[in-house]
Amino acid sequence: MFKNIFHKRPEDVYAENQPPRESVGESVSTVDREKAPSDVVDTAIPLLTWRSAVMGLFVSMGGFLFGYDTGQISGFLEMENFLQRYGELGNDGKYHFSNARSGLIVGLLSIGTLIGALIAAPIADRTGRKWSISGWCVMVSVGITVQISSPVGKWYQVAMGRWVAGLGVGALSLLVPMYQAESGPRHIRGSLISTYQLFITLGIFVANCINFGTEARPDTGSWRIPMGVTYIWALILGVGMAFFPESPRYDYRHGKVDKAISTLSKIYGIPRNHRALKIEFEEIKQKHDEEVRNGQVSWVQLFKAPTMGYRVAVGVSLQALQQLTGANYFFYYGTVVFKGAGISNSYVTQMILGAVNFGTTFLGLYLIEHYGRRRSLIAGALWMFVCFMIFASVGHFSLDRDFPERTKPAGTAMVVFACLFILGFASTWGPMVWTIIAELYPSQYRARAMSLATASNWLWNFLLAFFTPFIVSAIDFRFGYVFAGCLFLAAGLVYFAVIEGQGRTLEEIDTMYLMKVKPWKSSKFEFPADPNIMRGSFDKGKELGLRLISSQLVVVVFVKSRLLFPIHVLGSN
Repeated sequence: MFKNIFHKRPEDVYAENQPPRESVGESVSTVDREKAPSDVVDTAIPLLTWRSAVMGLFVSMGGFLFGYDTGQISGFLEMENFLQRYGELGNDGKYHFSNARSGLIVGLLSIGTLIGALIAAPIADRTGRKWSISGWCVMVSVGITVQISSPVGKWYQVAMGRWVAGLGVGALSLLVPMYQAESGPRHIRGSLISTYQLFITLGIFVANCINFGTEARPDTGSWRIPMGVTYIWALILGVGMAFFPESPRYDYRHGKVDKAISTLSKIYGIPRNHRALKIEFEEIKQKHDEEVRNGQVSWVQLFKAPTMGYRVAVGVSLQALQQLTGANYFFYYGTVVFKGAGISNSYVTQMILGAVNFGTTFLGLYLIEHYGRRRSLIAGALWMFVCFMIFASVGHFSLDRDFPERTKPAGTAMVVFACLFILGFASTWGPMVWTIIAELYPSQYRARAMSLATASNWLWNFLLAFFTPFIVSAIDFRFGYVFAGCLFLAAGLVYFAVIEGQGRTLEEIDTMYLMKVKPWKSSKFEFPADPNIMRGSFDKGKELGLRLISSQLVVVVFVKSRLLFPIHVLGSN
């Protein structure tokens, strides 16, 4: 087998591995024409097309739903009508939420999202990405209905409604980045996936603004109006997805090759016979052929496949550390935190934080494609480390927690460093972790591996949402030191474990992990034009790069210093 391959030109190997005519569904003349080297074009690839822009922005409405819910619940906890209906009457004659009750109301959404992220993966593999997104929007609407109809005193119905809505939000947090990663052009994929986080921040800011406009109302409209507005966002996304194409990689894996080529051609804004498109589909085809050879993927195989256990651990850790940056400490309990810091109108402070969060996420869209994932994440983690150290120190040593109005400069300093922290989070760890998770796994494992990583995010989201009131009661603003320590750990994880994916296809990133490229050298890594990776019985590897990885032979074809496609050959095949 290898003898025949080694003596063929790369162009011949490329032509032989075109999708079979029967699967493409085109006439013989069309297929032959697209195979012909003379018909391959190398026209300039547009930086951004209106299709890719609309796709990235619209599908990110899934992130908006998540952000909107996060922003509104923080304000509800301080609304008088919400307190009277679902809080507890204290000895001072005022209503309040106990730590357990507020933790459950806030945190049960995260339990729902954890479950939703796990069960969405197999459903999406069967029904497709686009229709799954529409279906889970219905679940979000059901959860809102349960919450908004909760009678007086039935705080647990509000909590259960948030759990139901969380099923939909969690599923969308998996499906939206997956859809964007499988559909987006390689040169803007990072920015495209990062729009998910951009819309999370926009949702938080919009919720803060609506809360500010309704919090003074004496009736249930103070919280039911912002809660009911959620129906609009779910309807827009659920119905709008019907007008979008399915993910091209999903279509290819399910035999709709011609449709996949057409979709990616339109998203790139290039003709179907463009060289870049042909190279990318060669990579997709070879990965798909590997899936067919390996058969149905099981959860056991997910961890036994070469480098997959390591990659799953990296993804789970990154998503956990995104929560342990401490950002949701401000977003979930911001009104409570800043009220304790002596800020007269904590709703205004939340709006300021929301505006900073949204505005600086645009910086992240620039950084991810111009400075890369690794440098941005490491710098962002260290920036937030410094901010939390100062925030916690001022809060613990300088703020009068019994009479915070006596130490207003300390309260002001805390707001400033909270804003600086949000700047660092929104431009780095907020958007970029979702990008890395979407790039981290090969197609046959992507849905399941991403579901585990996303579930990790939601598990830690719940733990922080539920236990934050108890921890703050015990150690006050020193809680910030815990987050600072996690941020230092996060910088180390990125340096030692995350491969740079800037400007590379999903298939190239997969091959780099299989080749065990050192993460700290990955930014400058180049696939060699004349690799001689293995010697001995495969001494002819001067034309094809070979590497034995965990009993699997990985064949990598190179053309002019450019990866053409990787082939995984199992056993003696």
